[in-house]
Amino acid sequence: MRRLVLSLTLASVTAFAQTATSDQQDGKSDSDAANRPVVTQIVVPAGTKVLLHLQSPIDTKSARVGDGVYCQTSFPITIDNTVVIPAGTYVKGEIAKVQRPGRIKGRAELLFHFNTMIYPNGYTVDLPGALQNQPGATNSKVSDQEGTVQANGQKGKDGATVAKDAGGGAAIGALSTGTAKGTGIGAGLGGAVGLATVLLTRGQDVRIEQGAALEMVLQRDLTVDVNHLGRSRAETDLVPRQRGERRLRVPPPNDRNPN
Repeated sequence: MRRLVLSLTLASVTAFAQTATSDQQDGKSDSDAANRPVVTQIVVPAGTKVLLHLQSPIDTKSARVGDGVYCQTSFPITIDNTVVIPAGTYVKGEIAKVQRPGRIKGRAELLFHFNTMIYPNGYTVDLPGALQNQPGATNSKVSDQEGTVQANGQKGKDGATVAKDAGGGAAIGALSTGTAKGTGIGAGLGGAVGLATVLLTRGQDVRIEQGAALEMVLQRDLTVDVNHLGRSRAETDLVPRQRGERRLRVPPPNDRNPN
């Protein structure tokens, strides 16, 4: 009997000790969680690349310094498993330089910077961004770290124009005189016409079509407030009530009289 009582006593003491230890560990975990700093801002580091799609075309024929550039992100950016720049975020920029192509030399150039990013819920941040690349572009390229877009050279095209006109002149000269001398004179005249055409015609303009892919790079760290990332548009918009306006209170379903 004494052994039974002793065994029960020891079992009770052991269970109490385990419970106390568990409570202490739980209390410590709760204390650690309470003391853990709450993350409210996330820094997107400089050098981060963001893929965009252009929403309206840009052309050096019509663009002016100060004109807006409107884009939208097409791929999300995450930091520590948190989406900091979701797909569909609006990105606005401004044209800083426009240079038309020359008639003899000088390629067309276009420079713009990104300065504002607007999230789908309306949260807006200042953006230090520049153009890094034009994936898929065929008639222009990014020529420097500032993001200047430069039209491709067209020496081959100009040479083909001169050769084509020279060939046409030679054919006309041969048909009109039927001699080698006439062919040479015709080729010379045709070549002169082709050269004049090249000298009087401007080079190729820079044109970036709507929907074109653009790769933006952050030039400085971008700080994003996490508290604004998940808020809806309704939570961020403030709709003022008109003076004298009365609000109708709709009772909960349980309070409504079915009759």
